[in-house]
Amino acid sequence: MALRITVIGTGYLGATHAAAMAELGFEVLALDIDPEKIETLRAGRVPMYEPGLEELLRRHVAGAEGSSGRLRFTLSWEEVADFGDVHFVCVNTPQKHGEYGCDMSYVDAAFAALAPHLRRPALVVGKSTVPVGSAERLARLLAERAPAGADAELAWNPEFLREGFAVQDTLHPDRIVVGVESAAAEKTLREVYATPMAEGSPLVVTDFPTAELVKTAANSFLATKISFINAMAEVCEAAGGDVARLAEAIGHDDRIGAKFLRAGIGFGGGCLPKDIRAFMARAGELGADQALTFLREIDSINMRRRGQMVGMAREALGNGGFLGKRVAVLGAAFKPDSDDVRDSPALNVAGQIHLQGGQVTVYDPKGMENARKVFPTLGYAESALEAVRGADVVLHLTEWREFRELDPAELGEVAAERIILDGRNALDGERWRAAGWTYRAMGRPRA
Repeated sequence: MALRITVIGTGYLGATHAAAMAELGFEVLALDIDPEKIETLRAGRVPMYEPGLEELLRRHVAGAEGSSGRLRFTLSWEEVADFGDVHFVCVNTPQKHGEYGCDMSYVDAAFAALAPHLRRPALVVGKSTVPVGSAERLARLLAERAPAGADAELAWNPEFLREGFAVQDTLHPDRIVVGVESAAAEKTLREVYATPMAEGSPLVVTDFPTAELVKTAANSFLATKISFINAMAEVCEAAGGDVARLAEAIGHDDRIGAKFLRAGIGFGGGCLPKDIRAFMARAGELGADQALTFLREIDSINMRRRGQMVGMAREALGNGGFLGKRVAVLGAAFKPDSDDVRDSPALNVAGQIHLQGGQVTVYDPKGMENARKVFPTLGYAESALEAVRGADVVLHLTEWREFRELDPAELGEVAAERIILDGRNALDGERWRAAGWTYRAMGRPRA
């Protein structure tokens, strides 16, 4: 008999995982405690922008024309427990307010709500990013509260989704990591992931602590690489070097590689910043805080980049301050192909300039609605052209393809001053200069 799968939590991770499991051929029932979110998903719509996700959802959601009908949504914990053989927990683990540590309240609440309804053998699989040691504690909770007792087993299967590539990363993962305590749990997860494994995705089987550490370790390494090149940009600015050529040169070294060596205003989003901070906090609790003290500097370099972009903008305006100046900001999402503005460097820079008296107008292809919720006092435009109209300086802060394809001459006709600051080192500087713009990028020569 084929496995039946449930997904607990239908946010970014859960909605993607549920739709992908249906695409792999499983009957899937997904649960959320938010009735409005459930109704949205039942209607074949997703509450966030992610390329390809809504199409995938509609292909399988029950009731949609031409769908497989393999994907349903519910508010009932009892229905989920009765339905599923494998329960994936995909709820959020945000940073604690005013602290570095991870807020486990949503994960704990999900396990506490599910466990009393588990009356038959089942595998509960954690996918949320949690502090190492959480799985062992949650396994005890299951054993104590599930009527099925030891037949309600736990496994840990961290997610590695990149926003903008989430569907691809779920259906064709570059690795599958499972932390298990029994051969039966491993066998079940091999069945769940049989299709991507047959296509070549490697399976790494570990214990609980190692599985929990993989995501935070990977994010910490990525953050370190990004902040390293941004630190080099600071040195290049002081020494008159070119960080883009520096990155190209060191990227040819196979031990280093060229990916994520584009200097700019740093990383943001809902994962990297909070994950490295939670990692530091957990290491401190374990008495291994000295092992991760370097992450404090990584975080510091990253946050400093935002202030440096504000300083570049102030300098471009003649160091007279922002009062009465019109500033166009191209970008609100923390990265392209996403509407996620959580801890967005672009919005942070826009907000800082606004607080210093600048008249800021923002445009983003997908992130406008979410940006308005976070910074309602900023100005917003319906196009890049309208954002730039009358601007004394233009800031390119999210590397959308749309921005790389803008016509500098056309924008120059509506800008008050042809000054553009490239906070992502992604534009063709020569093309902008040829159209009469003063073009500056972080860590690069002025001309």
